Amino acid sequence: MSYLGRFAPSPTGPLHLGSLSSALASWLDAKAHQGTWIIRIEDIDTTRCKPHWSQWILNQLSACGLQSDGPIVYQSNRTELYFQNLVQLMPTQRLYLCGCSRLQILQAQARSTSKPPLSNLIYPGTCRSKAALERQHYTNLPQEPWGTSSQTQHAKEYFHFWKFSKDQSVRITVPDVCYRWCDRRLGEQQQNPSHEVGDFVLKTRDNHFSYQWAVVIDDIAQGVSDVVRGEDLADNTPRQLMLYDLLKHTRPRYLHIPLVLTQEGKKLSKQTQAPALDPLQSSLDLNRAALHLGLTPSNHAIPERLLHWVQEWSALYKDPRHSDIKIG
Repeated sequence: MSYLGRFAPSPTGPLHLGSLSSALASWLDAKAHQGTWIIRIEDIDTTRCKPHWSQWILNQLSACGLQSDGPIVYQSNRTELYFQNLVQLMPTQRLYLCGCSRLQILQAQARSTSKPPLSNLIYPGTCRSKAALERQHYTNLPQEPWGTSSQTQHAKEYFHFWKFSKDQSVRITVPDVCYRWCDRRLGEQQQNPSHEVGDFVLKTRDNHFSYQWAVVIDDIAQGVSDVVRGEDLADNTPRQLMLYDLLKHTRPRYLHIPLVLTQEGKKLSKQTQAPALDPLQSSLDLNRAALHLGLTPSNHAIPERLLHWVQEWSALYKDPRHSDIKIG
């Protein structure tokens, strides 16, 4: 399998040191494997994501010498792809509509004696007994391959689907199965998502496709072979593995890097008032990110230090499939 990695920020604000560390790690891993690195803007939630932040993020990355090797994809332009794959998943009989609010889920969990007291939001399966979501429930979809029908037909399909599922999310049944994988940094991992999250959402009540669904569909469509991201997202991996298996697609390899923490020991994020990176201080910020990743800070020009860090990264995360390290 040829290597293709990605950095996929959500444009809800500018990059901070934590997100730059993830971007740098994913870029270095791609170059250490003589692979391709792409940027994907995860702006599927148009209520929170703003176009001007997308350009801001791209400018911040460019100032650090991190540029996409291919066209930049925007999730907000890929709704049809997510819808198409959701339709193709219906024959599994594992999709159903759910009208539960977050408060109702919390109340149901609080009443349960079999769950720990609100430690995690675990869906109790309230709507699971509903009939499985099927094509004929909402529209008469054409039988020819997707993309051959007219734009008018596509618009009709969307209208019927959204009308049918108005104010209801689409959930997927999660089997009582333990998913195992080997993280390149964390080692052997396992989780039973039915015990940790329960049936999870693929389409939200306000008609956005969920992160779990969009990221898997995009990674498959773009041919992503390796996912390098922050350790806080490791908990998402079992749900995504389940979707890969259900879609009969090869799982990617995973590498979860350490989180950048605040002085209070919390994850550095927009929620913890993480300061935005200044493109005029990209050299300093790159060194801070490199130091966090266990690399040696440098005062050389950015292209030179990136090349040196590729060599260091290769030594930290050796892979017998690849040998000579090249860049550019």
